Amino acid sequence: QVRLVESGGGLVQAGDSLRLSCVASESTFSNYAMGWFRQAPGKEREFVAAVNWSGESINYSESVKGRFTISRDNAMNTLYLQMNSLKPEDTAVYYCAADWTWRSSFTRHYESGYDSWGQGTQVTVSS
Repeated sequence: QVRLVESGGGLVQAGDSLRLSCVASESTFSNYAMGWFRQAPGKEREFVAAVNWSGESINYSESVKGRFTISRDNAMNTLYLQMNSLKPEDTAVYYCAADWTWRSSFTRHYESGYDSWGQGTQVTVSS
């Protein structure tokens, strides 16, 4: 089974930036859509952003649109989330996820659309 490993989380101040990475264990990564979700304490996990296999279809939640950028490097089997202008409400555990639908032209914004998940990386934004 493909493993996903996130990194890049940390403690930052409001207004700072962070870049999260998610490395997949197999090169088949390049054929599948990927997404980022997050879960804040006491809340349900929520969609953040997603990109299809080719990078041509990208979607963001309204809460991060204009501040976060999702991207992928298929040669490196790596998914990224560049987070700028961070706010305290962005504090959460961030998870990457893979949708094992072969070369889908679109992305999904719901958890059940994804088949594999990483272990998560903590992002804490202080005010």
